[in-house]
Amino acid sequence: MRPNTSPVALRQARQQLLDSGQCPSGLVDERLARSWSRSMTAGLLPTGRPQGIDHPSSGTLRQVLASNPELLAHSRPVMEYLFEQVRHSQSVVVLADRRGMLMHTLGDPHFVDKAERVALTSGASWHEDHRGTNAIGTALAEGCAVQVHGGEHYLERNGFLTCAASPILSATGELLGVLDISGDCRNGHAHTLGLVSTAARMIENRLLAATCKRNIRLHLHSAPEGIGSVAEGIVAVSGDGWIVGANRMALAQLGLRAGDVGATLLERVLQVRLDDLLSHHARRPQQPLAVRTPGGALLFVQVQVDAAAWVAAPARASAAVVPAQDALAQLDTGDARWRSAADKARRVVGKPIAVLVQGESGVGKEVFARALHASGPRRDAPFVAINCAAIPEHLIESELFGHVAGAFTGARREGHLGRLREAHGGTLFLDEIGDMPLALQTRLLRVLQERSVTPVGASKAVPVDFALVCATHQQLQQAAELGRFRQDLYYRINGLTVQLPALRERSDFVALAQRLLADLATEQGLGFEVQVAPDLLARLAAHAWPGNLRQLANVLRTACAMLADGEDTLGWEHLPDDLVQALTAAPAPAQNETAASPVSLNLQQLSRAAIDQALQAARGNVSQAARQLGISRQTLYRKLGAQSPR
Repeated sequence: MRPNTSPVALRQARQQLLDSGQCPSGLVDERLARSWSRSMTAGLLPTGRPQGIDHPSSGTLRQVLASNPELLAHSRPVMEYLFEQVRHSQSVVVLADRRGMLMHTLGDPHFVDKAERVALTSGASWHEDHRGTNAIGTALAEGCAVQVHGGEHYLERNGFLTCAASPILSATGELLGVLDISGDCRNGHAHTLGLVSTAARMIENRLLAATCKRNIRLHLHSAPEGIGSVAEGIVAVSGDGWIVGANRMALAQLGLRAGDVGATLLERVLQVRLDDLLSHHARRPQQPLAVRTPGGALLFVQVQVDAAAWVAAPARASAAVVPAQDALAQLDTGDARWRSAADKARRVVGKPIAVLVQGESGVGKEVFARALHASGPRRDAPFVAINCAAIPEHLIESELFGHVAGAFTGARREGHLGRLREAHGGTLFLDEIGDMPLALQTRLLRVLQERSVTPVGASKAVPVDFALVCATHQQLQQAAELGRFRQDLYYRINGLTVQLPALRERSDFVALAQRLLADLATEQGLGFEVQVAPDLLARLAAHAWPGNLRQLANVLRTACAMLADGEDTLGWEHLPDDLVQALTAAPAPAQNETAASPVSLNLQQLSRAAIDQALQAARGNVSQAARQLGISRQTLYRKLGAQSPR
């Protein structure tokens, strides 16, 4: 409602309502107009008296109080605190049930007499049907916080009041009651609505904690310091990961509606597993974990588990107290698409399923394949990588299949085992398999079908056992349809296809750059952390990078080599001229990047973004995050302590 609606406009609107039965639009707030119309439909007259019983029997009031024990218990302390804030403003603090019956009041002694004259006391009903437009009844009808000031009340006898009320909702969104502050309209303040709304949220949070004791509770905020405040989101989660309760802030943070409670899995709205949250809680119960929503928003999450809920939780948490950081996880710097590819590949490692890795040149397909090998049961066996585009065609057959002594002119005297047999027991990685000659594709298909190799010049096949990972920058399915690649071989090597994103498509550029710089500092024996000037880092992050990670690593390697004694920050002067020209020719990155974007012209924000991504990728493991960032754990703790909240 608009407390500044002029008395003239109110009188005109009221008169037209009485004359025509309709409230004119434009003169008063739309919600006020709806409420006045409902009041008239209920049979009330502005100059008349309220309907219903002002003071029901003591038995009826006792029954209402007995039906709302938890609402009363958790509201009273908040009401007492709220009353202290308005004690000398001639006001009364009121709690009503879901039907508008007043259950508990705390009043200024100088205002109590006036309040009692209009039945603003326990046991009276302030439903709109009984008293027309008023903050309590209208908040119930509209389902939101409202303020009704002076002549905005439908009944003229209530025109001396100014009232602000906010609904109180349960953990599942059910309307429980209304909290209200009513006072003399001559002492009304615009901030009263915010005050009562905040107090209602405090009651809701207390109720959620009390009614969801047997559930795991997640406390959320965009800054770690916000956890524990009235502005935090709270989510109650069942042991199998379903959201069974949430306060209004959490619904807004997670993009949910009240109807989604009880029908939504936690992993659909937060990019984290419940087991990982419990594991982090078991290790560091007071330290929030940084996670992201599917839309990229960063939230800090702290787990709270009461004893009743922990009965079922310890087995889950203890099993994941220290989650295994396999080689793929160590490469994860926070990009969702890369992580999705890794998660899919991880599920088939150790199984007789070939993996096809697709992506542009330089995206790290071989690095991905090596990490996949190191993450599986064959990690201690050979990893044999063959670039099908780099071996001369007249040698590729002998290189792959081997040969016996004297098999052909120039053959090794002792013969050659061949790369396929070298991979026995381990993993065979065929890079750029799309460039393999068609004739050789036929022989490779036979090897995969028969699981044996016949060396050049031999008459007997030799059994082989290896996991197969192939990679290509080509679209093999299209090549197969056009006859440039054998379709039967394509279906043989395509047990699972994963697509690695190009560098320009990744959201973790800052973390990637910092990890590469850490590796290069070790490689070149620099002995200190290398940084990138913020304006340059923003330009690098916005660059298209046609050579992807390979190109970025080469650029940073050269730039590190150009550092002079005493320098530890890469600037424009350390880059090759052609890259400087390409970077300066491109449009500058937008100044108003969102907080979730890795591109920012503020060095502190860039550093924080990299740390957030590393902590998310490491699922809260500070040691692992420090390794990904290439810094010590002590340095990471120092940076976390020095940075201001986002």
